[in-house]
Amino acid sequence: METTIKTDVIIVGAGPTGLSLAVQLIRYGIDFVIFDKKENLTDLSKALVVHARTLEIYDQVGLAQKAVENGEIVQKGALMHHGKISASLDFSDFGGQLSPFPFLLVFEQSKNERLLYEYLQENGKDVQWQTELENLTQDIERVKAVIKDSNGKTSAVEAQYLVGCDGASSPTRHCLGLPFEGSTYPRLFYVADVEMEFLAEDATFYAPLGVDSFILIVPMAGKNHWRLIGNMPEYDHEIEPEVTFEQIEKKAAQLVKRPLNIINVRWFSSYKVHTRHAEPFAIGRCFLAGDAAHIHTPAGGQGMNTGIQDAYNLAWKLALVLQNQADHSLLKTYNEERLANAKKLLSSTDQFFDVAVSNQWYFRFFRDNILPSLANLITQMSVVKEFLFKLVSEIGINYRDSSLSQHKNDHSFKVKAGDRMPYFLIDGMNVYEQLAGPKFHLLIFCKEKDNDQNWHLELKNEFGHLIDFNIIPLYPHIAEIFGNHHFFKVLLRPDNHIVFISTEPLLNDIKFYFEKVGLMQKIL
Repeated sequence: METTIKTDVIIVGAGPTGLSLAVQLIRYGIDFVIFDKKENLTDLSKALVVHARTLEIYDQVGLAQKAVENGEIVQKGALMHHGKISASLDFSDFGGQLSPFPFLLVFEQSKNERLLYEYLQENGKDVQWQTELENLTQDIERVKAVIKDSNGKTSAVEAQYLVGCDGASSPTRHCLGLPFEGSTYPRLFYVADVEMEFLAEDATFYAPLGVDSFILIVPMAGKNHWRLIGNMPEYDHEIEPEVTFEQIEKKAAQLVKRPLNIINVRWFSSYKVHTRHAEPFAIGRCFLAGDAAHIHTPAGGQGMNTGIQDAYNLAWKLALVLQNQADHSLLKTYNEERLANAKKLLSSTDQFFDVAVSNQWYFRFFRDNILPSLANLITQMSVVKEFLFKLVSEIGINYRDSSLSQHKNDHSFKVKAGDRMPYFLIDGMNVYEQLAGPKFHLLIFCKEKDNDQNWHLELKNEFGHLIDFNIIPLYPHIAEIFGNHHFFKVLLRPDNHIVFISTEPLLNDIKFYFEKVGLMQKIL
C-alpha cells in the first residue's frame, strides 16, 4: 500500500526560495514537508548578492548577522575602459539611514542555502533529498503530491496547500499547466567562480567595458576568491555553443588588459538569459514562487532576493488561513501582489540590461562617453545614492495598489499604505526590533500628553491575540519621515508593509479592515 504523509504545506524545491518559505512557516508553527531532487545543498556559488530587504527578513529569525559576518560588504567599485579606471564608484553608506543594512552584501547562494538549512535542522525539520515530484492533484479541500525517491519508491503527501519553488524548469508549473511566456536574449553570457591573483586597487569590484562586451569582477569571501560575469559576443547567435574556460579567460584578459593569473576554476557556466513569468502565480491550492514563477536578467542581482520575498509574502497568508484566522480568499492577494511586482521587475531589469550590454550604437556611446562621468557624480551624491538604494535593495517595493492597502486617511502623509514600514531609531534602538513577532503590528505615534492607556488596554483586550502593540514617541525625526506632527496610528501586516495610516483614536477602522479582508469572522 502506498505510504501517505499528511501535513499542512508541501514545498517542492529546497533552494533559497523553498528554504525561506520553510523558515517562515516555522515562525508561525505551520507543519510542512519539503523535498528536492538534488542530492543536497548546492556547492556552487550561483546567485551572488543579498540585499537589504532580504537581510531585514533574515534578521527576524536571527540570521542577518551571520550572513554579514560571512559575506563581503561592497564598498567601492571601478569602471574600466582600455585597461584603465575610468570612474570610481563609492558605495560606502549606500543606503544612508534607510535600513539597518545600508549596503550590498556579497553572500552567495550556497551560503544562503546553508544558513537557512541549518535553521531548519535546529528547529527539528529536514529536507527529503533526492526526491522528486511525479504528479499532483487537487480538489476544493486538499492537494495530493506523488513523490519518488532515489530508489524509485513512490509515496503520497497530502496537504492543504502546495508551493512550487522548483526553479525555472518547474515540474510543479508543468503539472499545473501554467504558461511561462517571455523571451530569450540572443547574447551568450558566462559566469565563473575562480581563485585568482588579481592586482586589485582600492576597489571592491571592477567592471571593464568594451565595445561589444563587458566583464564584472567581484570579490567573494576567502583569499583570492573572485566571481567573473561577462558576455561572449562572438558566440551570440549559436544555439548551443560549447564554450571552454580558456575562451572565457581569453575574453576576460582582452577586456581587463592586466594579468589575471587564475590559479583554480571552481565552477563556470555559459548561458542565454531568459526573461519570463508565469501567469497566474496560483491555481486552486497550488502556488509558484521564485524562479518557478519568474526569471529575468541578472541585472541588479534581484533573482534570489525576489524569490525570498515571494516566500515572505506568501507565508503569513498561508499561516493565517491554516490557523483559521482568515478566509481562504486572503491567498488571492499573493498572486495580486507578487505577479505585479514580477512584471515591474522584468521591465526594469530588461531596461537596465539593455543599457549595460546592448550593441546598439547609442548604448555604446553612452557607456563609453557619458557613463564614467555620470557614475562618478551620482555615487558622490547622498540623495542619488539613497534613490538608487531603494531600487536595488528592494526596500522600495510597495503594495500600494493591493486590495489589502487602505488609503482613506494617508493622503497627507509622505508614507502610504502598502509601503514597507520605514526604518528609524527610537532612543538608539532599531524600530524593527519591536516588529519581529509573526503578527500584525499596531504602532501608536503620539506625544506624551496624547498617550491614553485606557484606549491602549481596550485594543489589547480585543485584538491582542492577533496584533501586538507599540506606543512610539513622536520625535521630530519620526514626524519628518511620516510628514505628520500629531497623533496617528499605523497598522502593519505581518510582513511589515503598511495596511493603513489613521488619525482616529478608535477601534472602528481596525474592525472594518479585518471584516473587509476576511479576518474578522475568524478571530472573534
